[in-house]
Amino acid sequence: MSLPAKFRETLAELDITASANDRIILTQTFHQCLVAYPYDRWLRFEEKIRQLPQFDPNVIRLKRVYVAGAIECTLDGHGRLLVPQAMRDFAGLVGQVVWVGQLDTIELWSSARWQDATSAALEDPKALADAMAKFGL
Repeated sequence: MSLPAKFRETLAELDITASANDRIILTQTFHQCLVAYPYDRWLRFEEKIRQLPQFDPNVIRLKRVYVAGAIECTLDGHGRLLVPQAMRDFAGLVGQVVWVGQLDTIELWSSARWQDATSAALEDPKALADAMAKFGL
């Protein structure tokens, strides 16, 4: 799959795609999409997980979903990465896909699932506004 130019430019600005550092970690999420981490961001994420209580059932589930299935991908000269078939199947990536920037990660969605996810997020605008206020946004 081809990573959109704006995301490749951002990676280049972060000096992540230079020479041998053009690695991205791709993994599953709890939302039937994939998430791509720049390699250095993934290492930080792993370190945070290491600090969590290892026998907590939620930590175990987190590691089973996010960590166990994570793979390292390398962007080719055209900004493409190979997404394994099992991951494409998990995320329903058939036909049109949507790349979604999420601050320091990038989500990869099937177009239909992305529409469903955004519709669901907007079902209760008051609850969303309340949550934003709670977070000080």
